[in-house]
Amino acid sequence: MNKVFDKAEKKLGFGFMRLPMISGDEVDIEQTKEMVDYFFKKGYTYCDTAFTYLNGNSEKAIGEAVVARYPRESFTIATKTPMFKPITKEEMYERLHTQLARFGTDYIDYYLLHNIGAQRVQYFEESGAWDFIKEIKEKGYVKHIGFSFHDSAEVLDDILTKHPEAEFVQLQINYVDWLSDNVQSKKNYEVCCKHGKPVVVMEPIKGGALVSLPDEAVEVLKAANPNMSLAEWALRYVESLDNVAVVLSGMSTIDQMKENADNMVDQRPLTDAEMAAIDKVREILNKIPTVPCTKCGYCMEVCPLGIHIPNMLSAYNGYQLFGYGGGINDYRNHAIKNGVRPSACVECHSCEGNCPQQIKITDYLKKVTEYYGDLEA
Repeated sequence: MNKVFDKAEKKLGFGFMRLPMISGDEVDIEQTKEMVDYFFKKGYTYCDTAFTYLNGNSEKAIGEAVVARYPRESFTIATKTPMFKPITKEEMYERLHTQLARFGTDYIDYYLLHNIGAQRVQYFEESGAWDFIKEIKEKGYVKHIGFSFHDSAEVLDDILTKHPEAEFVQLQINYVDWLSDNVQSKKNYEVCCKHGKPVVVMEPIKGGALVSLPDEAVEVLKAANPNMSLAEWALRYVESLDNVAVVLSGMSTIDQMKENADNMVDQRPLTDAEMAAIDKVREILNKIPTVPCTKCGYCMEVCPLGIHIPNMLSAYNGYQLFGYGGGINDYRNHAIKNGVRPSACVECHSCEGNCPQQIKITDYLKKVTEYYGDLEA
């Protein structure tokens, strides 16, 4: 077992990004506790979050549902620090202490520079963030340091060459993005292997998209193995990669937790025949023009109008895959009810600069308006 992840005996990680909610950013903490209890009962240990998730309530949820209820040595916490612009070391320390207070602990197991890619590569360099994470590791505030990454394999190779102190990398990997020229999952994974860095996988189910496949794709998977759910197919695919240490899943309900925790407990990789079925599904999906949005929400952090961009892109994909009815609920619930339709976009393009997937969001918002703009409440 890799020494960096010596406590992660089982690969499933609990992503605290898509928790059950009561309203707004208020977490349903009782349901979260139930999910945590089941997760630990099955022998899993890795809890993942970030400074910005749910406006800080994600880190607080770990503090309340995990830290306050379980022995500290029985689980691990991973969290991240973002860089939307260069900041000072003092500001980084202030953020770290805020995170420790939210958790109610005096150390963090895995501390990541968050969402490195595009202009943010330089922000981390200019701010001295690499020296900062080395320093807080030496001081005992964190046990292991790494980063989450959204960019090309060439950029990743350059970062790991300059910063061998990074102990692991968090990458977006799923069977659709594996061969994507945009996401470059396979190429980035191979760079990590080259540098001897274990990988934590994010978006293995592509923000839930891989449990809503077209009928043709579902039939292929059912024929190959009728006993596996669509979520299990996606999780086992990335679990089958030798250099993957943790597979994160952002779960919102106790049923999702039970399904994923039960299915991943035996750590069974896909067979050659099952991998061939995945190849067929990839071919089917690649023929359908959709937007590669993972609903990370980074676009909304900078939208001046509060347009619910991820759900508008989901409405676009639903329309592409299933026709008018496929995206109508996303549009109704997040454009009409919230009162901010995509037609309000002023084309400032801030969202595009903050998008890890490099999506031309403005163009797609125009398409969604074309599809659903006349829809009444």
